[in-house]
Amino acid sequence: MKSLENKVAIITGSGSGIGKAAALLFAKEGAKVVVSDIQEEHGNSVVAEIKSQGGSAIFFKADTSSPSENEALVKAAVDHFGKLDIAVNNAGIGGPMGMTGDYPLEGWQKVIDVNLSGVFYGMHYQLPAMEKNGGGAIVNIASILGMAGTRFSPAYVAAKHGVVGLTKATALEYAPKNIRVNSIGPGYILTPLLTNALDDATLKQVETLHPIGRLGRAEEVAELILWLSSQKSSFVTGSYYPIDGGYLAQ
Repeated sequence: MKSLENKVAIITGSGSGIGKAAALLFAKEGAKVVVSDIQEEHGNSVVAEIKSQGGSAIFFKADTSSPSENEALVKAAVDHFGKLDIAVNNAGIGGPMGMTGDYPLEGWQKVIDVNLSGVFYGMHYQLPAMEKNGGGAIVNIASILGMAGTRFSPAYVAAKHGVVGLTKATALEYAPKNIRVNSIGPGYILTPLLTNALDDATLKQVETLHPIGRLGRAEEVAELILWLSSQKSSFVTGSYYPIDGGYLAQ
């Protein structure tokens, strides 16, 4: 039997990168997937790919920085598939670079709105739906920068640290309700978020930050998300799992 047979999953930011890899893998493992992204063309393309491989999926456009759009996303999942079992809060942005004293205030607000508040808004509506269903699993995508700092990205670092703490608090609250909540910390992964922001020379430099000697692949991260979303990790909640090629071991 497939590990997510008959499960219904929302994956935000799943038009590309880690979210897309997770959506494809979830569908392969039997889940009915709600692909969500602000890029409608990318999201519909992922749905088409899932359906071409015999899977089940719909697309719902939602901006995770909006509480009402998170609410509508959960409603769409339940209306279309009848329930919600799994949520992967993956949508995120890098934001501007700059010293804290010079950092643009609007940039700070946007990064916090998407990367931290977006996770809270998502869970705010996902959790009651999972309660009605008798339980569920949530995976929040943090970062290695949820456990470490780096220069010139104060908003991103603060938001990802916040995701790790929010995950732990929520896991404690909902453990008695049979809802598991975990976060993961990808290192630098070959996704559009990274490749669109860095030139080839900088990417080569970033590779050297990982003892394993290369950047990660979205498909590798998706495997960890799958495990945390399945019953194979049934005794795991409130945890943070790095997937970083040894970055945080240094």
